[in-house]
Amino acid sequence: MKKLMIVLAAVSLLVSCKPGSEKNEKLKKSVMENTDFKFVKQKALEVVKTGFNAGDGYGEVWIRDYATFIELSAEVYPKEILKENLRVFFRLQGSDGNIIDGFIPKEKAVNVEGGYTYIYNDLEPTYCGHKNTVETDHEASLVQAVYKYIQKTGDKDFLQEKIGEKSVLDRMEWSLEFLLQRRWSKEHGMIWGATTSDWGDVQHCHPWGVYITEDTKYCLDIYDNAMFLIAIADLMELDASKKEKWQTIHDKLAENTMKYLWDNQNQKFIPHVYLDGSPFPKTFNENEIFYHGGTAVAIEAGLLSKDQIKVSLDKMIANMKASGAGSIGLTMYPPYPEGYFENKGMYPYGYQNGGDWTWFGGRMIQQLVKYGFVEEAYEQLIPMTERVVVNDGFYEWYTEKNEPKGSGTFRGSAGVLYKAIEMLEDAVEK
Repeated sequence: MKKLMIVLAAVSLLVSCKPGSEKNEKLKKSVMENTDFKFVKQKALEVVKTGFNAGDGYGEVWIRDYATFIELSAEVYPKEILKENLRVFFRLQGSDGNIIDGFIPKEKAVNVEGGYTYIYNDLEPTYCGHKNTVETDHEASLVQAVYKYIQKTGDKDFLQEKIGEKSVLDRMEWSLEFLLQRRWSKEHGMIWGATTSDWGDVQHCHPWGVYITEDTKYCLDIYDNAMFLIAIADLMELDASKKEKWQTIHDKLAENTMKYLWDNQNQKFIPHVYLDGSPFPKTFNENEIFYHGGTAVAIEAGLLSKDQIKVSLDKMIANMKASGAGSIGLTMYPPYPEGYFENKGMYPYGYQNGGDWTWFGGRMIQQLVKYGFVEEAYEQLIPMTERVVVNDGFYEWYTEKNEPKGSGTFRGSAGVLYKAIEMLEDAVEK
């Protein structure tokens, strides 16, 4: 009931306010006096103080997670500690430039049949790593994490620090070159990955689904390519000398991404363009599915116009209402039917198959603020912060009935929500 009252109040505010300064002042007052926002920011700082693993259900430090809360960690940790985590990923970098998914202390790495195959490197004495090979976002995530670290701390000297025989900057570029050399579709001029759901790390085949197998179906998707675009832009901003090589690659990749994945008629991204055939039945129309997370990251990559962003937001809100989900962090709508993924957790509206993840919903809020949709950002942020208060924690994901699931200290959610609130507060102040 409280949630409904808050949302109705926000809607009433947005509808009833007159244009001009009076409306702006009312919005500013509502944002700055929102007690849930204050609670969430304080709770986020408390959660991030307790470590760097993804949450209480995980032993590893994952780069795709760390990249989304490293800025928040900078509020409570000295930069040397943040930097050491980044160093571990570089020390465990593969001989072809690839980046691991996550790392864990060697003594905690348990080798079980069917489990992770751990990665070791003489450069790293304390930790070992693992790589979910169905993903194609590790390299881009690490570049983005270094960029955010430097933006937050001003420690640009880190780029010249040597790890082994290569500098951090060289290793960053090497990791992106891995994508060009080992994950590149020459026909499309884009990077490929396994068939997962939106941004997920579970492929359609295999009961676990984190490793490429002989049954893997390769495809192009919006999330991986948008992440790559952001990473290239970050690299060029950190070192202008990289523009000569990477600007053309960036611009062509952006062009190809819209050419092959944007469905102009339906004003949405196509879930997958398959390189060797779809794994799903011919009777299944996968393009009915709208990917929320990948769309949010595509907006961050600068792929959509302001009008297209508004259309995307309207679709997200409609999907949220149709599914009954609590927020626009809904992974996708509609979800894949039962049995389309072998992993038992990937049932309709379960986990990454239609679960509601603030970890990505918060990123959409950030982009709404960035592109001037401040009122809409406020309205769509409220359900996300309200359930943090109700559940006294940052849960990993929520069911379509808004029930919390997974880790209750999911640091990625804390990181993106904290940043979203700060961006919103800054916007209304200005």
